[in-house]
Amino acid sequence: MEMRIVALESLPEIVPGDDLARLIAEAAEREQRRFEDGCVVVVGQKIVSKAEGRIVDLAEVRPSPLAEAFARQHGRDARQIEVVLGQTRRVVKMDRGVLLVETLQGQVCANAGVDASNVPAAAGGSERVTLLPRDADASAQALRERLRLVTGRDCAVIISDTFGRPWRDGLVDVAIGCAGLRPLADYRGRRDRQGRLLRGTVIAVADELASAAGLVMGKTAGRPVVLIYGAPIELGEGSAQEMLRPPERDLFR
Repeated sequence: MEMRIVALESLPEIVPGDDLARLIAEAAEREQRRFEDGCVVVVGQKIVSKAEGRIVDLAEVRPSPLAEAFARQHGRDARQIEVVLGQTRRVVKMDRGVLLVETLQGQVCANAGVDASNVPAAAGGSERVTLLPRDADASAQALRERLRLVTGRDCAVIISDTFGRPWRDGLVDVAIGCAGLRPLADYRGRRDRQGRLLRGTVIAVADELASAAGLVMGKTAGRPVVLIYGAPIELGEGSAQEMLRPPERDLFR
């Protein structure tokens, strides 16, 4: 069993309207990295959001009284809190300056994925933040189709973002969108090497690949695209929404 994980080093700063697939293909060609049928292209959410214009200039945000009060209490920027609230379907918890929410896309995470890191300031110098893609699965599918046209290869695509985890310190990258692979590997009904029947084993393959890619992306290195060769995946139609646990099976609501 062998898998290779390679980060692309030479992508430019992404701006709204960029043809992300073309820029990825050009970077791979410069670096003499090939695309293969069945390889996995992991793309950081930030550059997808930038290309799609999911950017908010905080100078244009007018905070609500709730955002003002929370920001004042915890030393936060009320404008950014207002942006978070605007991307929120359900507030899970507001505590110690952290907003844990269910996003409009159904993800449960801190601050609705609103992020100011690695976002250049606006022309007038004001701070800007990015939002999650409106539909990360649709973004992954569109990028997959465009990569197929540009490269002639049929690759799977994962859009990744950094999430915290209950009861564990440290952040990991997870898949918030995917296309071209089954995101879950269901082992229920199979037997282990001792012959015991597996009853609850479902592996989040897309999340594991996103986390593996995160190791070579780095957080400050400017390597937001990773190619994974030889991944043990099942190709096919899939959606990151499949990994969101429905309320009736969610023990933590």
